[in-house]
Amino acid sequence: MQLGHVFDLNVHTDGRGNLAVIESSIDIPFEFKRIYYLYGVPDIQSRGAHAHRNLEQVAIAISGSFEIVLDDGETTMMIVLNNPNKALYIPKMCWRVLQNFSAEAVCLVIASEHYNEDDYFRNYEDFKSALNV
Repeated sequence: MQLGHVFDLNVHTDGRGNLAVIESSIDIPFEFKRIYYLYGVPDIQSRGAHAHRNLEQVAIAISGSFEIVLDDGETTMMIVLNNPNKALYIPKMCWRVLQNFSAEAVCLVIASEHYNEDDYFRNYEDFKSALNV
C-alpha cells in the first residue's frame, strides 16, 4: 500500500492573487462528504494518532506549517506541509499523527465520509492487528 502522496492543487494566479480549486473526484481521488480544519494547535501538541478503516483524506496547510507522520504498519514516513498549493492524500488503513504546528498553522482536511466513530482505530496495536502485521 502506498502511504500517501503529495500533489499540486489546481491554482489560478493573476494580478489579483491566487485561487486554489478542489473539486470532488477531479482534483482529489474521492467524493468528499466532510471538510474540517485545525487551528490554534500549540506547537507541543499533536493531533490525529489514529487510523481509519474506510475513510480517505486530503490534508492541506492553508497557513503555516506542520508535519504529518504516516505509518502503514510496516513503513513510516514524515511529510512537512507548508504550502497552500500542495495537498497530501492519506489512504484508508494508514496511521497518522500531525505534529510540530507553527503558530499560524491552519490544517484543512477533506474527508471521504461523514464522521463515524466505528471507522476509527484509536489504539495502534489494534490497528496493527487488523493489518495482520
